[in-house]
Amino acid sequence: MTLRIDRKKWILYRHTRSFHLLCTVAELLKTYSKTAISKRERTRLNLKLREIGLYSERNSELPLDAINHRINQISYYMFGYQAEIDGEDRFLFCPLGNLILKHISDNEKSSKIFLTMLWAMQFPHPHSGTDREFQLFPFRLIFRLLMEDRLQNKLYSFEVAYLIVFIKEINPDIYETLVQSLIDLRTRSDGELMIMFSKDEHTFVNSSYEWDYYVSNLLVDAGILDKRNGSVIGRLQHGKTETFRKITRNEVSITSPLINLAIRLEREYSFLDKPLLLNDPERLEIDVVKEIYSFYPRVLLEEIGEAIDSRKLELLNLPKLIEQYSNNTEGEEAYLFEDILVDGFNLFSNVDARKIGGAGKTDIECLYLSRKKKFAVDAKSTKNKLSGISSGRLAGHRDRIGAEYTIVVTPRYVPAVLQDIKSTPIVIIRASTFSEYLYNHIERDIRDIDYEDFDKIITTKFGEDISREISFLTIMKFGTKN
Repeated sequence: MTLRIDRKKWILYRHTRSFHLLCTVAELLKTYSKTAISKRERTRLNLKLREIGLYSERNSELPLDAINHRINQISYYMFGYQAEIDGEDRFLFCPLGNLILKHISDNEKSSKIFLTMLWAMQFPHPHSGTDREFQLFPFRLIFRLLMEDRLQNKLYSFEVAYLIVFIKEINPDIYETLVQSLIDLRTRSDGELMIMFSKDEHTFVNSSYEWDYYVSNLLVDAGILDKRNGSVIGRLQHGKTETFRKITRNEVSITSPLINLAIRLEREYSFLDKPLLLNDPERLEIDVVKEIYSFYPRVLLEEIGEAIDSRKLELLNLPKLIEQYSNNTEGEEAYLFEDILVDGFNLFSNVDARKIGGAGKTDIECLYLSRKKKFAVDAKSTKNKLSGISSGRLAGHRDRIGAEYTIVVTPRYVPAVLQDIKSTPIVIIRASTFSEYLYNHIERDIRDIDYEDFDKIITTKFGEDISREISFLTIMKFGTKN
């Protein structure tokens, strides 16, 4: 065995192994998405769960943090994220979270959507206690191993508990070492395995219990994994209690209806991809969190028959296209970015936007109809981080059309860019922030999107990045208090 065992490991959320409970909590929370969840209403949520047989409390009182604990679970499993606004925690459902609630009565579709939500989960995770030195997509790795012919397309519970949850990062060499170590581990007798597990009993009893009792059973309940009971290798004492946990040869494999989707997801979103860093020194953490939860792959929509030709689907895809084109992955997509931003600004009911472009001209000219004033939009599509803005050039663009200010839309930039726009009527907004704002209106079929909130923020934040303010505006409008 060449992989060193360390006490730090993945934190796999325990306390629930019911997919039905997970979705019911999300549905109840969604019910309150347009109201403030007060102390009384949070108690009602707990009572509702108890009434339908999905919650029991050992004590006579119903603690108010119980529903918050449930919200942490759905945050962990990528239904949406939490953010603190004005001292209050709020929850915002993400695109996949909304999609799974839409198809919650369809077992096959909800299974495929939940698999995709797991594909989006990364370490570091905004709502997990896993140490931030872990930098990988944990479930992508698990599902890749479950597609590994050398492992007979299955994993044993003791393998996950002993090796897999201790992987901190992944690359081709580490993956190959892991596969060979798993093959070697399968040759060990029960006695040999128990000696190995006993060397760090406290850590292994937790890793085994989290996977074998909770997470694997949750994924079985969700229709993602098949599980076969195997023999008991031995038992480990749970701390200083009289409780013992089993170390087993229970095995899991991907259910047949989901194999094709898993293959397609792996092909486009590899387990070798690098996760986003929550402590990225050049980005606000809320921006990173939004990007993590914005995962919405087309392959899933095709698998569940969602990618149909309808006006609503086109609008729902608009925010994702803004993000895709803003990254300018192939060079020629820069012009598509401008086109999609025109469509985006035209979603505001009181904005008339049209593409201009060309030498000495702004990319997009916009008229704010309610105030009868113009503004310019400059689309900074770039494969790498935006490194500079010519405020003088943008001033010329504004003068040409009589615009009051310029909005620069870009996926990412270096901090020095803010010095370029200081004390000028220019603001920056990240593409993902803009798309999230539009998405939440589209998801709720809100067609009268007023530009007034944007204009108020912009005119008080000249020379700054307004992404944080727009993010908070989105969460204030659409996030549930908890």
